[in-house]
Amino acid sequence: MKSSSVSDEHIIEAIGRSRIVIRDGVIVEIGEAQVRKCPLAKRFAYTVPVITIDAVKANIEHRIKAFGMCTPDRDVIDTREFVGFGATELLSFASRAGLIDAAVLSCDGAGTVIVKDPALIQGIGGRMSGLVSTSPIAKVIRRIEKHGGIVVDKKHASLDQFAGVEWAYDVGYTKVAVTVARPEVAVKIRIAFPDTLIFGVHVTGLTREEAESMVAAADLMTSCASGT
Repeated sequence: MKSSSVSDEHIIEAIGRSRIVIRDGVIVEIGEAQVRKCPLAKRFAYTVPVITIDAVKANIEHRIKAFGMCTPDRDVIDTREFVGFGATELLSFASRAGLIDAAVLSCDGAGTVIVKDPALIQGIGGRMSGLVSTSPIAKVIRRIEKHGGIVVDKKHASLDQFAGVEWAYDVGYTKVAVTVARPEVAVKIRIAFPDTLIFGVHVTGLTREEAESMVAAADLMTSCASGT
């Protein structure tokens, strides 16, 4: 949870599920990772051969500089493929192919968003890691809306994938996809909106029971470094 006294704070989990806190574009806290090595991290644009606090810090600082992650300079449009099997790469392709007409994603500076533009899908999620909480950034929100996206909670930038899916159907989308990190949310969406394409993401560290619950509810999921 972000501090109620801080107006610009973003918490992400990345690179072995290190917990990273960013305030006003500056990293202020990095926690220990749950794993030490990751084959994908070795192939990042800014590589992380061995997961250490210093290596994580350097990678996240590179992201902040390269595309404005967690800042008003956040790039939200991109067509490049960063991870061939990545969730947003697959959803962006599905959007271009007409398999889905909206994707519900999480974006730093905006929270839960509803997106139809394939380039916006990829721009938001292509280089983003697990978002735990975020603060609203007006410029980022306006940029998303300029490209046809819907920000579910512009005041607080809350993360609520269930509300995002519900809103997407309410405004007329019929082929909705959503990225979900928690199995209980995936189950809730599956029960209420059974036709939704659910993509399980950021699953490092799930228990066996949680992993089985996610597998049962999701259509697709990445296994990451989960021991289960």
